[in-house]
Amino acid sequence: MKNNPRMEKSVPDFPKTPGQICWDGPLPVPDIRTAEDIKSVLADPACSCSGPVYSMYRDVARSDEDRQWLAANNLRFDITVIPPRVLCGEYIKTKGHYHPDDPSGTGYPEIYEVLAGVAHYLIQTPDCSDAVLITACPGDIAVVPSGYGHVTINPSHDTALQMANIVSSKFRSDYHEFEERRGAVWFEMAGGEFVKNPAYSGHPKLRLVRAHRLSDVADVISDPLYDLIEQRAPVLEFLNYPEKYEALFEDLYP
Repeated sequence: MKNNPRMEKSVPDFPKTPGQICWDGPLPVPDIRTAEDIKSVLADPACSCSGPVYSMYRDVARSDEDRQWLAANNLRFDITVIPPRVLCGEYIKTKGHYHPDDPSGTGYPEIYEVLAGVAHYLIQTPDCSDAVLITACPGDIAVVPSGYGHVTINPSHDTALQMANIVSSKFRSDYHEFEERRGAVWFEMAGGEFVKNPAYSGHPKLRLVRAHRLSDVADVISDPLYDLIEQRAPVLEFLNYPEKYEALFEDLYP
């Protein structure tokens, strides 16, 4: 019997205990995203997928002192787990969102570290003048620059993607644009093909880069990402005041 292309080909295998997650501290109860939550951004609008697709552990800290420092500095540390799954021919992904501008008019950035698996961070400008696919492996640090929206994709058929991020807690993410346009400007299909999203009038060439190319930033922001919290690293200020650090993060992905 032939496979129905609109049916999913695999189901997620979530880590069953905190011990299966690459983290040596306490974890809160995760927020679970379901296939129903992300149907509006899938390549196949008629996809019949269902059930949980990824989990988000928000506002994570190893100690009360770290949690207090994070809160006092308007920062949040999260861990996200995206099991391998194919939804109607497309690799599983997050819903995608943009960050608003801070009071200076500069968009809030974000930093990620891959803990396990491989991540594809698809970032794009609102006017679609630029679109970049960042490949990151365990230990790699990826920066979502000011002014870019982003989607995270797990391009694996058999390995869960686990990643950590630090972001400002001063804003709420904006999902509206991705919902309106049914996802990012490009879809990554399970065979490795990138397909244009027909909801966009223009499709910039998708530039492919590796996260380890961020040599200049790696001198300041290195893995493990949580070390920056334990060190009370001043550079984390860039997440709340990116306008002060524009020179540091210029031409991240030439």
